[in-house]
Amino acid sequence: MPEQDAELQPERLLKGLGLTDATMIVVGSMIGSGIFITSAESSRLVGSPGWLLTAWALAGLLTVTGALCCAELAAMMPRAGGQYVFLREAYGPSSGFLFGWSLFLVVQTGTIAAVAVAFARFAGVLVPWVSGDNYLVAPLRLSGGYAVSLSTEQLTAVILIALLTLTNTRGLKTGKLIQNTFTFTKTAALAGLILIGLLLGWNHASAAYTSSWWTPQANGWTPQTAQPGLQAAGALALVMILGRAMTGPLFAQSAWNNVTFMGSEVRDPGRNLPRALLAGCGLVVGLYLLANVAYVVTLPLPLMQRPPNSIATATMQAALGPAGTTLMAAAIIISTFGCDNGLILAGARVYYAMACDRLFFKRVSRLNARHVPAVALAVQGLWAALLTLPRTVTQTASAGTVAVTYGNVYTQLLEYIIPADLVFYTLMVGAVIRLRRKAPGEPRPYRTPGYPFVPALYILLASLLTLDLVYLAPQTSGIGFLIVLTGLPVYFAWQHKAGGRRQEQEAGKTILDERDG
Repeated sequence: MPEQDAELQPERLLKGLGLTDATMIVVGSMIGSGIFITSAESSRLVGSPGWLLTAWALAGLLTVTGALCCAELAAMMPRAGGQYVFLREAYGPSSGFLFGWSLFLVVQTGTIAAVAVAFARFAGVLVPWVSGDNYLVAPLRLSGGYAVSLSTEQLTAVILIALLTLTNTRGLKTGKLIQNTFTFTKTAALAGLILIGLLLGWNHASAAYTSSWWTPQANGWTPQTAQPGLQAAGALALVMILGRAMTGPLFAQSAWNNVTFMGSEVRDPGRNLPRALLAGCGLVVGLYLLANVAYVVTLPLPLMQRPPNSIATATMQAALGPAGTTLMAAAIIISTFGCDNGLILAGARVYYAMACDRLFFKRVSRLNARHVPAVALAVQGLWAALLTLPRTVTQTASAGTVAVTYGNVYTQLLEYIIPADLVFYTLMVGAVIRLRRKAPGEPRPYRTPGYPFVPALYILLASLLTLDLVYLAPQTSGIGFLIVLTGLPVYFAWQHKAGGRRQEQEAGKTILDERDG
């Protein structure tokens, strides 16, 4: 196990999370804006209700099997950093660092930025002043199709990130109170959407009745429309595009591993971490499938594929009229607020663990008087806030005029990183097999049921999906892997610097093992 200097751990993280708290972190980090938005693109890609539900079911299968495997690692190594520690122990420090690097550079911070902007966007439904087109600083064009701006929508997102970062520096008790409150509320709101769609929205003009469930060609779908340039045809083309349609559901179901980042703060982790992972993931996967059933029985397929705002808003409006739009906006505001809190709360623990291993800035390893990694929270919050400011610039010529559309850089970065992030999940599941062989005598309070078939199933499905995404989007996937690999020179530089410090401090150094914390 890597050595962690006493100098870098002046205080201990406190075990302040029970089973309910840990479960709320799982559920709250998963339920954000994705379930309310991404089904529109997935339904456009697959072209039928049946294949839409299949995409969500397969994503759910990956989530549940991944959680079954992750639970063994979490119970075995309940430490700050979670997945970072699992990869480090299974494959070496470079693998753990590359995971933490991509998490800081794009995955966690980019998701925090994306969820914060989603919060601001739906806040604009209630407060029109908050708008992506209401600029405090107009877009400043940069080279390469990028710009920088500050709209009231972006400002609201930055304020949200700053507020939640500050509240989480006040101690674990404050962070978990916010998390539990908003997770209970938004879970109830999602359940309300499901009930309203199934009980009040169900109608015979919906996709469930007017569209073919399993033959998307009967609905006007073609593989080339869904994926321009695709050479495959027939069933093969449909299966390949189904893989790409899983991108949104996987994004909506991501972050279930965040509770492992806080492993050293969970009481009785050998029992509570597996229970929180399995209960939380099972609940969210079930709710997500039911939400998509509600979409299918409420909306016609063309409206599902291209809703004016979001597919969830369109569903509520169809069931309740104009009031549904306001109710759904309020529900998404609550959901994104709670989701961002969970992401901010958990993510900082990874950078803290990296710093304790001397693989990140030294000050990030410091805990404040309330036993939380305040510097790690601040660094994460600053970078996430900055990611809300750059914009992508798209120009479209029509009828002699050029329309300029501004997108968000973090959205582009998340698209790049999804295949690489899937590889890290696959490596984590593979770590269960590797550590069974590498450390067979280590205590395992929980063992993956169905071993080795469950991890093998996850690795097979995730590998096929990764290859599919790389084939269908080689440029974006390649950029994503390059983003991860930029961490290699940084890793070697930090390793070299850490090695020099260790030689200087070799005499009289005290080693602390976080397992005893």
